[in-house]
Amino acid sequence: MHLKASIAALAAAQLAAAQELMRFGCSQLTIDRIDPLVNPGSLPSPHVHQVIGGNSFNVSMTPESLDPPKASTCTSCTYSEDFSNYWTANVYFKARNGTYKLVPQFANLGLNVKGGMTVYYIRGYQPSARVTAFPPGFRMLVGDPNNREASRVPSGLCFRCEENMQQTPFGGAPCTGADTKAFPKSTCGGGWRVTVTFPSCWDGKNTDSPDHKSHVAYPQSGSFESGGPCPASHPIKIPQVMYEVMYDTRQFNNKAEWPADGSQPFYWSHGDNTGYGIHGDYVFGWEGDALQRAMDGKCGGDRCSPLKRQSDADAIACTKGQSAREDLGTDKWLTIMPGQSNVPM
Repeated sequence: MHLKASIAALAAAQLAAAQELMRFGCSQLTIDRIDPLVNPGSLPSPHVHQVIGGNSFNVSMTPESLDPPKASTCTSCTYSEDFSNYWTANVYFKARNGTYKLVPQFANLGLNVKGGMTVYYIRGYQPSARVTAFPPGFRMLVGDPNNREASRVPSGLCFRCEENMQQTPFGGAPCTGADTKAFPKSTCGGGWRVTVTFPSCWDGKNTDSPDHKSHVAYPQSGSFESGGPCPASHPIKIPQVMYEVMYDTRQFNNKAEWPADGSQPFYWSHGDNTGYGIHGDYVFGWEGDALQRAMDGKCGGDRCSPLKRQSDADAIACTKGQSAREDLGTDKWLTIMPGQSNVPM
């Protein structure tokens, strides 16, 4: 690893410790057109997702029918007690000739995983505050794949165009500075860092809701990290879950392949080329009281004594085949994205 990358990785680790947050890598479990949260039982679901976590992930995993820690035989996350599932839409590049290719992912700085995501559980700057781990069966969704308006994108969801693979200069906290709610409109020498941040307050009663959102909320003022209070309707502080997904857009930096008018050529796998349809899904699956021990122990980074850590190789080895078998555009160009009718040229 280059010296600058090593320094940046060290800075990230120090920041994690200072903020009392867990930061760990999860390799890619699968890419598949299923969504047990929004489209349970549908095979295939409307669009493709990339998934990490426990290998019990399937098309219909209701809390009554499946307990991830018991049903999974492995997890692609480095903490071996974490059988949760985390997923987002994929990104596709549309060439000037109208064909599509899947944008590959890569590991974030300091993490030895294969593709996948960086996962954060943020306890925040609240030394005396009780942070309550999610109960079994808990699940939630943030963002909206049907959204096409910047004003409706939650503040913790954004894109960062990295200048280089060492991520220098450091762009500051997520969703600040030059970060955007829309897809980056220029070429990026270090690909993209996409951030998805979930609410950190819970109503204390419901493990889910019809829209998968109403049972959780953001602080009523300030931020979770700064100790912002939860609203009275959602008084329980829960860990703030955050994803960082690294997309390697470098192979698509040839402007001759971009639209003739110079507009950006990327699409979410659900057909959105604004970026405003950014969203993420979460199904809790930590074993026993492992996550509560992590919160009480103020765990930081990806090595914390209250938790068990598997080897990076074991995390990478945990994969799952496609349920909806189809060509995803990984190795060849497609005339259409999986599940989508052709979008305008």
